[in-house]
Amino acid sequence: MAPSAAPDSALDDSALVRASQDGDREAFGMLVARHAPSILSLTTRMLGPAADAEDVAQEAFVAAYKALPDFKSAAKFSTWLYRIAVNKCTDSLRARQSSHQADTISLDATDDESSAAWEIADGETPHWEFEQAELAWELDKGIQALPHLYRESFVLRHIEGLGYDEMSTVLGVHRDTLKMRVYKARTLLCRSLAHLNDSMTR
Repeated sequence: MAPSAAPDSALDDSALVRASQDGDREAFGMLVARHAPSILSLTTRMLGPAADAEDVAQEAFVAAYKALPDFKSAAKFSTWLYRIAVNKCTDSLRARQSSHQADTISLDATDDESSAAWEIADGETPHWEFEQAELAWELDKGIQALPHLYRESFVLRHIEGLGYDEMSTVLGVHRDTLKMRVYKARTLLCRSLAHLNDSMTR
C-alpha cells in the first residue's frame, strides 16, 4: 500500500521520510502536518507572535524538503527538523539586528498590540480567566526578552519538552552547558515575573 493511502497515525516518521525521499510529496505533507504545531510553537516563542514566525516555520520545512536526500535514516527526523528551525530563527534574529530592529523594538510592538487586546470590559470575562491569560502573555513576553542562547535552550527544554541529549544534538552544544543556560533562563524569568506574585496576592 502506498504511504499516501495510510492514515497519519499508521506510519512513523522514518517510513514517511523514506517515502518522501522516493518522491512521495504526500508523505512529506503528512510529515509537515504532524510536526507543524511544534515547529510553529518554536518559531513563535523564539521570534514573538509576529507574521515572520509563520514565515520562518515555512522556511524550515522548505529547507528540510530540499535537504531530505541528505537525511540519514539513523537520525531522528524531529531532532533534525528542530535543528533546521533553530538555525532559521537565528538567521531571522540576525537579520533583524542588521536592519536595526532589535528584539526590544519587537517587544515594544508586541506590548502595544497586547495592551490593546486587553481593553475588555470587566463583565465580559471571568476574573480568573483574565488572570490566566495575563500570566500567559507575561510569560511569553519574558521568554522573548531572554538573551538568544538562553531563550532557545529554555524553549526547547520547557516548551517543546526535549531532553538534554536531544537538545545537544539540535544545538551542537554540550548538555552541561545547556543545563546552565536553562537554569539561567529560569532565573531571569523568575525575576521578570516576580511582580506578578505581588499583584496576584493582593
